Amino acid sequence: MSTLKRDWFHSQVPGKPMGRYAHIITIRVTDSYPLFQTDGELNTARVMAGLADKEPMTRITIFKRKQSTPERLVGRELLRRYGFISSDASDGKKDTGSDGLPICDYNVKFCTQCPDCISYGYAIGDSGSEKSKVITDTAYSLTSYEHSHEAFTLNAPYEDGTMTRYGDVTSRINEQDHVTPQVIFPSVVTTRDLTENLFLYVLNNILRTKRYGAQTTRTGRMQNHIVAVVLADGEIFSNLLFTQTLYDTLKGQGKINPPDPIDPQDAIAAAQEILPHLLKSDGVKIDQLLMGDELNALLDEVGTMDVKTLLEKAYADSRAYHQAWIAKSGKKK
Repeated sequence: MSTLKRDWFHSQVPGKPMGRYAHIITIRVTDSYPLFQTDGELNTARVMAGLADKEPMTRITIFKRKQSTPERLVGRELLRRYGFISSDASDGKKDTGSDGLPICDYNVKFCTQCPDCISYGYAIGDSGSEKSKVITDTAYSLTSYEHSHEAFTLNAPYEDGTMTRYGDVTSRINEQDHVTPQVIFPSVVTTRDLTENLFLYVLNNILRTKRYGAQTTRTGRMQNHIVAVVLADGEIFSNLLFTQTLYDTLKGQGKINPPDPIDPQDAIAAAQEILPHLLKSDGVKIDQLLMGDELNALLDEVGTMDVKTLLEKAYADSRAYHQAWIAKSGKKK
C-alpha cells in the first residue's frame, strides 16, 4: 500500500496491547429492507437527537455482532474459496479436513491460526480464547425509528399460491417491522495492533459485505461507504457521538426533512466536514488521516489487489502469531 504509512503498522502481531489503533469510519446505508431484531422486534434506543438538539429521539440500533458477524463470514468464505481453511464441518475430533486444510468451523471449532481467528477472536470454553482485535459498537440510525421502519405482513403460501388447503387456512401469516431503504447508520470500526496485511483483510471484508441482519438471502442489502481511515494511538469518538454530531450538522444545513430520506452523499460530505473537529476533541495523537483523494487511492489499491495474495500475506501473519503466542501456551484447541 503506497498510501498507508506502512512503517506505522506492526511487522508482527504483538502478544500484548501496544496502542496502535486503525479506525475505519463508515457510513452504512440500507439498500433494501434489513431486519435487525432481538425477540421479534427491531432493536431501538431512546437517546437525544443531537448534541445541540436535545430533543429525545428513538433510533433503530444495530448491535455490534450484527455488524461484525456478516463481515467476518465474508472473510471466512474467501479463506475457503482460495484454499486456506477446510470446507469440512467439525466432527469434534479431527483438526484437518479431507482436503488437508485446517478445519475452522465457525462457533463450533476454531482453528486458532487463520486471519479470522486472530483478527476477530474466538472462545473455546476452557480450552482457550483470543480477544478480538476488531472493535465494533452499537450503531444508531441517523433518522428516527418513526421515519426509518415499515411493518410488513409476511405469509407462506402453498404451492398453488393460496393460503388454504382442504378448507383449512394456514396460520403462517406474520407481521414484522423492517428498516426502510436509505436509512443511514454512522459507524466506526476500530482495529488494534494488527499488521498491515491483517488490517487490509478487515478493510476488504467491510468493502465486500453487502447483506446484514436476519433473512440475508432475501433482503438486508446495505452499502458501506468508507469516509476516512485514521491511524492513532488510542480509541476515537463513539458511534453515538458521531451520529448526534452528524445529525446537528445536517439539520443546520436543512438536509433533514422527515419523512424524506437523507441523501447519503450529503451525509458523507457532512461527515468529512466534522471529522477533524471530532478527532481534535478526542485528545489522541493522529499519525495519519486519510480522506478525499488519499482515501480514494487507498480504496482503489485494495480493490485492485489480487485477493489470494492478500490472503496469503494475512494468513502468514496470523500463523506467525499463532506459533508465537498460542501454540506455545498449550491451548491450541
